[in-house]
Amino acid sequence: MTPAPSPSADGAGLHADAVRVLRGWRAPDAAQERLRLDFVRHLEEHPDGTWRECVPGHITASTIVLDGSRSRVLLTLHRKVKAWLQLGGHCEPGDATLAGAALREASEESGIDGLALPPVPVRLDRHAVRCHPEGSWHLDVQYAAFAPPGARHAISDESDDLRWFPVDALPEPTDDVVRRLVRDAVRRAPGPTG
Repeated sequence: MTPAPSPSADGAGLHADAVRVLRGWRAPDAAQERLRLDFVRHLEEHPDGTWRECVPGHITASTIVLDGSRSRVLLTLHRKVKAWLQLGGHCEPGDATLAGAALREASEESGIDGLALPPVPVRLDRHAVRCHPEGSWHLDVQYAAFAPPGARHAISDESDDLRWFPVDALPEPTDDVVRRLVRDAVRRAPGPTG
């Protein structure tokens, strides 16, 4: 396993970008605002809060991939979770920004080159995971990306399946977190050019 880089003394890097993004993000409702404040507090208390090794919890980056018309969404049947989810995962040492981590994960897990990802999150989500024996939390910063016309996807080793679905006919099992993310991405995500 590659060790997580230490945050630099001057606050540069992924941690600083995560703080900047979360401090500047305008939450769409009171529940999302509470999460935003919790995520910022977590980063203030944990200089390693963007890395998997941070036991209480760590920032992750995920992406809902839409087609240009916003009528279809690409979901993965996650190999471990056995549910249809957005693409995403842990930040890695080469990631300089949260948006960059989200785009890297989406590109790796979809096999699609040329995804357009506006650098503004759509939603936040906190969920319990088993990254550590004692348990941990994913503090997920969720983005939307747009596939280029004619994009061809490829199933990664993290997926049992990967398919396009109409945004108003999501498959089962799909949880409410994914449903809300799709809904908000369709309504509010900036388009591929801004």
